[in-house]
Amino acid sequence: MDLGADYIDVELQVAGDFIGSLHGSRPSKCKVIVSSHNYECTPSVEDLGDLVARIQATGADIVKIATTALDITDVARMFQIMVHSQVPFIGLVMGERGLISRVLCAKFGGYLTFGILESGVVSAPGQPLVKDLLDLYNFRQISADTKVFGIIGRPVGHSKSPVLYNEAFKSAGFNGVYVHLLVDDLARFLQTYSSPDFAGFSCTIPHKEDAVKCCDEVDPVAKSIGAVNCIVRRESDGKLFGFNTDYVGAISAIEEGLQASGNGSSSLSGSPLAGKLFVVIGAGGAGKALAYDRAKELADTIGGEAISLADLENFHPETGMILANTTSIGMHPKVEETPVPKHALKHYALVFDAVYTPKITRLLKEAEESGAATVSGLEMFIGQAYDQFERFTGLPAPKELFRKTMSKY
Repeated sequence: MDLGADYIDVELQVAGDFIGSLHGSRPSKCKVIVSSHNYECTPSVEDLGDLVARIQATGADIVKIATTALDITDVARMFQIMVHSQVPFIGLVMGERGLISRVLCAKFGGYLTFGILESGVVSAPGQPLVKDLLDLYNFRQISADTKVFGIIGRPVGHSKSPVLYNEAFKSAGFNGVYVHLLVDDLARFLQTYSSPDFAGFSCTIPHKEDAVKCCDEVDPVAKSIGAVNCIVRRESDGKLFGFNTDYVGAISAIEEGLQASGNGSSSLSGSPLAGKLFVVIGAGGAGKALAYDRAKELADTIGGEAISLADLENFHPETGMILANTTSIGMHPKVEETPVPKHALKHYALVFDAVYTPKITRLLKEAEESGAATVSGLEMFIGQAYDQFERFTGLPAPKELFRKTMSKY
C-alpha cells in the first residue's frame, strides 16, 4: 500500500516501563514507524492501550504493534484498539489464528497491512501473499461498511470457500469479504465476534454439532440432522440462525452421479436413490470410543443398521449399493488414508466422498478402478454453497460462476 511518503520502520525494544525515544533529525517528508513485537501472546486491551501511548510518546508518526494469537478471539482486542486509535496505527496478530488481523485491518481503520511476495518466504508467522490479499480477499474493496463472512473450522487453511465466495461477492457487487477462521472454541468465537459486522459463517469439521447448541434458533431440518453448517446473523435482532445445506448438496450430487452413470432409474418418488441400499461412513462427533455408539444411535433414528469399519470390509448383502464417506479420512494432508479397502468397493454402483481436498481421494481413485461411478466432494461443496450464498446475501446464487471458479481445482 502506498503510504504517500517515505517511511522508516524503527524497532525499539520495550524493557519494563521504558521505551526508547527518537533522536536526531530526519527529512521533513519522512514518516517514522515505531514498532513493538510480542511473540508470546496478545496482551489485554488496557495493556495494548498503554503500549500505544508509550510508543506515541517517542515521537513516532505511526504506531505499529504485532502480537501473537493463541486464540482467534485475541484478534478482537487488536481490532478494539485499532478502531479507537487517534493516531495512525498498524495492528497485526501473528500466526494462522491471527490472519484476519491482516485481511480486515482496513475495515477497522488500520494504517496498512503486510504481505509476502513469495510463498514460504515470511518475516513473521501468518503473513499472507500480497497476491492473495489483492485477488483472493479483494483487499482494495474492504471498507468500514464491509460485512465479514468466513469458514469456521479446525483445520481450515485448506478450504476453498474464500475463493468461491469472494469471487461471487465481487461479481455481484456485494460489499462482503469471506475469510478463513481457525477456531478452537466455537461458543467463545461467536460470543466475541457478536457485532453485526460479522454477518455469517460456514461451519466445517469439528464444529457442526456444536453449532446447533450455539445458535439462537435452528432450522427444523438442521435440528433433526443434528448439525449446522451455515450460520446467519439476522439483521433484525442480531440472533444467530443455523441451517444445514450439506444434505441438499450431497443428495443432489449423488442423484446426478447416478443418472450420469446410467444407474438411476425412474421411480414414484422421482429420485434415482429410491430402493438403493445406502452405506454411510461416519456418524458425526470426534472420539473413537464414542463412534460406534453414535453410529448406532443414528442408525436407530433412520431405521438403518450400524456396523464398524472393520465389518464394512466384508459387508456386501447386495451389489449396486451406494457408499458415502462423510468423514475426513483421506483429506489433505493424509491423502494416503482410505476408509474402505479397494477389494470391498466392487460391490458398489457409486461411491461418494465428501472430502474435496484433494478432489480425487484415494477412495474415489480405487472406486473408479473397481468399476464404480464416483462423485467428488467438490460437487457437494458447490451444491451446498448455492444455498449459503443466498442466505448470506439475499441475492440469487451465480451458479455458472461457482462452477467456473471451482473447475480450476
